[in-house]
Amino acid sequence: MDLRFVLDPGLTPELREQLVALWVDVTNAGGAVGFVAPVTAAEVRPVAESTLAEVADGPDRLLVGYEDGRLVAVLVVADNRFHLKTHWRVLKRVMVHPDTQGHGHGAALMREAERVAREMGVEALHVTVRDGLGLDRFYRRLGYREIGRLPAALRLSPTDSRDEILMWLDLPTPPATVDLGLVAPRESH
Repeated sequence: MDLRFVLDPGLTPELREQLVALWVDVTNAGGAVGFVAPVTAAEVRPVAESTLAEVADGPDRLLVGYEDGRLVAVLVVADNRFHLKTHWRVLKRVMVHPDTQGHGHGAALMREAERVAREMGVEALHVTVRDGLGLDRFYRRLGYREIGRLPAALRLSPTDSRDEILMWLDLPTPPATVDLGLVAPRESH
């Protein structure tokens, strides 16, 4: 099934609840989106509301994907809020509903984020990944490269620390079409 993407949808109460539910489902299925399973909507809601406030009030952008009217994918294109970093963005809260994984939705979401970023004039995208889940392989297949690691930066439990992998994708500007002024010769009559 194809996804229908919406950039900066209205942050209605219904959409906010759908986002919280998606976040809970992704986390409880083992997704690395800021929590460790099991979580409840009550635990996720304050972080979701904070994230959405930065979308509503600031320069962050929300990209959502629907399949047959159901919210199944989301990410935030986050501004760096620093004037020397205006040429690149961070992708945060990248989520695809667990029961739709394996259908290409994650790759489609990331490609749509690339398209949106290019339209914004962004030159590169950055995403951080929790080590130990194979997520870095997914991003590598999409053209991202590892640019660093923060060793044991994520403490999932007292006995489980994971590296945070820093991934980067350059978005080179496509070459401009140059008009060399060549004109087809006119036919003589």
